[in-house]
Amino acid sequence: MKKQALLLVVTLGTILLWGSLGQNSAASAQDSLRYSQAAQVYRAFGKEGVEMFQKKTGIPVEVFVSSSSSAVNRLMNGFADIASTTRQLYYRYNEYGYVEIPFCKDPLAVIVHADAAVTDLTIDQLEEVFSGSITTWRALGGADDPIMVVVPGKDTGANQNFRRQVMKHKEIVYDLMTYESTDVIDVVAKFPGAIAFISRGASITTEGVKALKIGGLSPGDPAYPLYQVFSYVTKGEPSGPVKAFVDFAFSPEAQGLFKERGMLPMTRTP
Repeated sequence: MKKQALLLVVTLGTILLWGSLGQNSAASAQDSLRYSQAAQVYRAFGKEGVEMFQKKTGIPVEVFVSSSSSAVNRLMNGFADIASTTRQLYYRYNEYGYVEIPFCKDPLAVIVHADAAVTDLTIDQLEEVFSGSITTWRALGGADDPIMVVVPGKDTGANQNFRRQVMKHKEIVYDLMTYESTDVIDVVAKFPGAIAFISRGASITTEGVKALKIGGLSPGDPAYPLYQVFSYVTKGEPSGPVKAFVDFAFSPEAQGLFKERGMLPMTRTP
């Protein structure tokens, strides 16, 4: 069994993104927006998306990057006007007046180092790797090297989505856990024996990693079995700058960015 003892803590901290507003587009303080953004959303398209929104609307956005659960908690405690999440909102929150607005689907990619010989695994093989039953690449048709299992923190959307879709209630046995979900990408890029899971949109632009096929299907194939839904969460129906921000996610500019990063735009539902 692998020893679950190593915790990599990498804090992104508070990231302030103030757009260049131009001569005639200065917004008043009451028109600014506080946005708590899930780390996977940030790495997938969030920085570029916020910059595009600011340029289009002139509304300044203050961004805080964290896990999905922390992003939603910040909204609930009054530290944000809108949050993004990669995990479904608990049903009881709807009863408290919180609104969940899905805006795109993102494949949950299983990533390895770019030089790895293995290119395709089944769901059952994934379960065996991440439960500690398979510990060498040789058992999967690769080199006779140990597998280094890297996972996002337990409170992240990526971890919870993977456990729900792959692990069948088994615990994940890992060598290294990262605080921010997207830090797994940088670890895999540096260690040839590593394997992890994360948003395809977040990893697609990183050199040194590649996504495995699952059952012969690549992330982005219509029948690919693992995916996450990216959603915004607001307190009550969105209005003012919050509504403008939500509406932008369904604009041609934003949806073009989603497609560029390998994600699938969703249609706004009433």
